[in-house]
Amino acid sequence: MQAISEGLSTSWAEVALTQLQLWLTVFTIDTLRYFIGVGVVSFVLFVWLRSWSKSRKIQSRQASKKDIRREITYSLITTGVYATIALFTVQALELGYMPVYEDVSVHGWLYTLLTLPILLVLHDTYFYWAHRLMHHKRLFRWVHKIHHLSRTPTPWAAYSFAPAEAFVMALFMPFMLWLIPLHGAVIFVFLSIMIVRNAMGHSGVEFHHQGWVDGPLDVFTTITHHDLHHQDFKGNFGLYFTWWDRLMGTELPHYKARFYEAARGNKPHDQANLMIQKEG
Repeated sequence: MQAISEGLSTSWAEVALTQLQLWLTVFTIDTLRYFIGVGVVSFVLFVWLRSWSKSRKIQSRQASKKDIRREITYSLITTGVYATIALFTVQALELGYMPVYEDVSVHGWLYTLLTLPILLVLHDTYFYWAHRLMHHKRLFRWVHKIHHLSRTPTPWAAYSFAPAEAFVMALFMPFMLWLIPLHGAVIFVFLSIMIVRNAMGHSGVEFHHQGWVDGPLDVFTTITHHDLHHQDFKGNFGLYFTWWDRLMGTELPHYKARFYEAARGNKPHDQANLMIQKEG
């Protein structure tokens, strides 16, 4: 009996060690993805194109070093939550519940290529409704308030979530892996787009051309679109696309006017400062 007990104990210890190693691996990879994605966006906008970016700032208020430290700290907590969800995702993959494939011939090039825009559309839909729900007065304080401490966000706010929000955001990918057969390269490209777009959306610099919102490209969100959401919590819930906000009547009425100001290099408003002063 003692031998059996020792064997079970050793087995559980090995499983725990394997899971810990897997968690650390995923945490490291996702953290590197965060730092690389945000780092590249920050370098391009605030080092390489520094003078140009100054003329395209959406807000006049500057984020403080304290703001950036908070954003990085909560982003690391988020990658920890993502790594935890990944433990269950890997188990499901190993059991065959998630049809990820590496050979394009399994589903063909057309299907494989189409899954990327399909993922983006589904992610935008998931994000819009989850995001809007998190703004409910009974949920906001516990789930989404941390992210909105960044009134003047920086690229480092890309993953600055409370653990509950990180959990909600993390559920999308396992659900998609279960729902849709996905190629490994499509998953990689989608995750790369997600972090880079998130970093860009929080950069506070409007890099889109001033005619962006006047034609067919208006279905895509701009940096001003999400920056205004951080200033005025009542609208602009979409991530990649504007159609859900327009269909549901949640696009902020001053969005396009503020976009033109930023895109033309006009002096930014102090709306974020005014809101902070009112709430203070």
